[in-house]
Amino acid sequence: MAKLITLGVLLLFVGLVLFLHYGKKMSFYKIFTRLFSALTFAVLVFLVLFVVIKGIFSFRPEMLSMTYTTENVSMGPAIVTTLITVALSILLASPIGIFTAIFLVEYTDVENKLVQAIRLATETLAGIPSIVYGLFGMLFFATKLKMGFSVLSGVLTVSIMILPIIMRATEEALKSVHPSVRQGSFALGAGKLRTIFVVVLPIAIPGILSGIILSVGRVVAETAALMYTLGTATSLPKSLFSSSRTLALHMYVLSSEGMHVGEAYATGMVLLVLVLIINWSSTKLADKLTEVD
Repeated sequence: MAKLITLGVLLLFVGLVLFLHYGKKMSFYKIFTRLFSALTFAVLVFLVLFVVIKGIFSFRPEMLSMTYTTENVSMGPAIVTTLITVALSILLASPIGIFTAIFLVEYTDVENKLVQAIRLATETLAGIPSIVYGLFGMLFFATKLKMGFSVLSGVLTVSIMILPIIMRATEEALKSVHPSVRQGSFALGAGKLRTIFVVVLPIAIPGILSGIILSVGRVVAETAALMYTLGTATSLPKSLFSSSRTLALHMYVLSSEGMHVGEAYATGMVLLVLVLIINWSSTKLADKLTEVD
């Protein structure tokens, strides 16, 4: 049955391409760009609708309780822990990543050995699997520094994970600012530091926020690294040294147990809604910061 469906879809796709090319006189370039764009959008819509529909039928109001029990399978503590983890990791990694990118773009030469070493380190960090970060966090933060399974161990680990994303996004955003902007600022008597913070950074803010949004998505979706450092406790964290679980971890644990698959879909629905709210808020913030009076 699956083979017949696959064959039917393939024949439909080929027939549609031939019809648009010979019937509507469209070039293959336009056909494939539009078809694949529509396919990408359709996959996104299907994914979101599938999870949301499954989650709505499994969602119960008691699942938002701040106290987890085996009866309500609450995700309330996981929501709070997710927000705390995202906020602290972004607050920790963003200044380091942004100021490092400023140093690389504004204060050093491209051929500088130090710049090349930092870029190599950044690319290497970006390619390391998340489970390796988790193992490092468990051995260093949880064991060596005696933080144990805690929010702080998880935050420090994912901060290292998202650092390359923020650095690269900020670098590209700063490079996209035309040199004439800097030259005009210098010509008006502004110094290097004033030019960077008053002229260049406001223009580069949308690109920087794009990197931060990607970092938020990475933190929200992370499971392997946080399982080794944050832990999987179901209670609300009382301090930074308490263990808890994020929404992604909560969903993973529920689905792996096999007894609360419906609740896992409901958690996935809330996770999608949370990510959409964060992305929408970030976009509005970027528009507000870049609007011209």
